[in-house]
Amino acid sequence: MFLRKVGVQSLPLALRATLAGAGLNNVLVANGGDAARVVFVSRASGVSSATILATLAIERAFDLVGYVIMLAVATLVLPLPANIERWRVPAEAAALLSVALLAWAAYKARGRRISIADVAPLITEVPVEDLAAEGAPRPGIGKRLRNFGERFMDALGATASAGRFAIALVLSLVAWGLQLATFAWTATAAGLPLPLAGDVATLLAVNLGFLLRATPGNVGFFQVAYAIAAAPFDAPRDSAIAVALLIQTLQIIPVTLLGVALAPEFLLRRGRRSDATAATPRGLPGA
Repeated sequence: MFLRKVGVQSLPLALRATLAGAGLNNVLVANGGDAARVVFVSRASGVSSATILATLAIERAFDLVGYVIMLAVATLVLPLPANIERWRVPAEAAALLSVALLAWAAYKARGRRISIADVAPLITEVPVEDLAAEGAPRPGIGKRLRNFGERFMDALGATASAGRFAIALVLSLVAWGLQLATFAWTATAAGLPLPLAGDVATLLAVNLGFLLRATPGNVGFFQVAYAIAAAPFDAPRDSAIAVALLIQTLQIIPVTLLGVALAPEFLLRRGRRSDATAATPRGLPGA
């Protein structure tokens, strides 16, 4: 939805890059798959990496907002363990920062008309004033960083709208709801049924580190956090760790295999520009 606004019109490309990035997140630390996802889409579409990064940042902001909404509602209506409730204030502070960024982007975009002069910097990796300067020396790192930051902020403004933000929030809440169902049904199938409060507590606990993965796929942290969150609900530690391993198996293996099957060129070799699906203005580099 956000990529389409900046010129990447292909839904298959978005799906393939998302699955490939998620698959790489399962084998890399520090959300390395997200960084690769930006590179994948930029190479395949010809759109500036700063622009793609901006759309990913908005998506991640809505992940966080959805998480905090679930945390806030759960602490009000369910008896959650104290070690979960103490994260409510930090999570709400992070969500407020995300909402402030989104509100600023929406304000910046209000009444804005997109022209060729606006679109060109989003699509190309060089600023408009440098397009005709063939053979000119490469700009210094400071200028490149400023240009990158300008394209990033322009992309935030270009993609911001109340309608898109509302749809993104609904999709985020649906995704969290489906993840909760996965936790509940897997625990029940494994013979460790937890009350609703227990399923919510384990989901909240294991996702405390979803912004930055300390290990590939968060393996290890996931199991420890799940067992700690399940303990107040009389779940044996060994059984809780086993359920956590089963949940991760269900989450990691299918996504990684799908990523390899749908986007082998993303995971196994350099993406080719011939896959470009963005509508690049004629006459610009990469057109």
